[in-house]
Amino acid sequence: MTAMAALPPDNGPQADYPVVIGDPYTVAGTTFTPADVMNYDEVGFAAAGTGQGVTGAHHTLPVPSYVEVTSLETGRTILVRLESRGPMDSTDLVSLSPAAMAQLGASPGEAVRVRRVNPPEEQRAMLRADQLAPLRMDTPMGLVSVLRRRLPEDGSASLQVDASTEQEEQLATLPEEQVAEAAEAVAVVDTEATAVPALAPLGSPEEESFEQAFTEVDTPAQVEVDTEVAEQAIVPDTDGNFVVQAASFSTEERATRAASDLGGNVTQAGQYFRVRTGPFATRAQAEASLANVQAAGYSDARIYPVG
Repeated sequence: MTAMAALPPDNGPQADYPVVIGDPYTVAGTTFTPADVMNYDEVGFAAAGTGQGVTGAHHTLPVPSYVEVTSLETGRTILVRLESRGPMDSTDLVSLSPAAMAQLGASPGEAVRVRRVNPPEEQRAMLRADQLAPLRMDTPMGLVSVLRRRLPEDGSASLQVDASTEQEEQLATLPEEQVAEAAEAVAVVDTEATAVPALAPLGSPEEESFEQAFTEVDTPAQVEVDTEVAEQAIVPDTDGNFVVQAASFSTEERATRAASDLGGNVTQAGQYFRVRTGPFATRAQAEASLANVQAAGYSDARIYPVG
């Protein structure tokens, strides 16, 4: 009898299913309720975990899911596959396997940022095979300093806030000359968004503002945004009805590189360089491009009408 060839291991997107959410549970007096939160973005502390490859455990995110973990000591950022619940002996934000901790260059108890992302399938497959995914772009130390100011004494703190009233209240407390800068930090570009980055405290003139820190960031997951005023300053140079804006960058070089990857174009508005695809004659065409742009890692991409 001829032996049957062994089937190759499952791979591709189906290898990340089924996704497990699970029931609420309690650790150290804190109840955690697992949930499928797409825009998850929090700061806290990393505990030492177990497991193979660059993996981690998290209290609430789906299992498996993928996150960027940033050291708030060095700015180094890595891609991690969450494969289990935990840490089960503390309320720390995340636990990291030995390989993940080593790639991050971190130690147990180090402050970190955890942001959920949707990486390309190639990188997912690397993590599933216990290989290292490429390092993400380092987070600028100016932004790291801002993020450290959000750290709680223990547990974790969300970087997402209700946009309805808090922005207006914070802006009302600022000197007039700082209002424009703070508005850029909040960056209410998409009026349909339900959550935006919180407004960072503005300290002495020597301290970097929240907006200034963000303008150095250039990865798909952490691109900077600009104001509605700059949005209105764009004059379309085509007759299309819709464009997809992937991101804004502080330098033309970074924007050009992103546009080349996406097959888009670069348009300057003030100090920013926007990367867009289009124009598209119909909303359906724009939505198809939006799906491709978001799949490439630009989860904050939006469709905008042009006159």
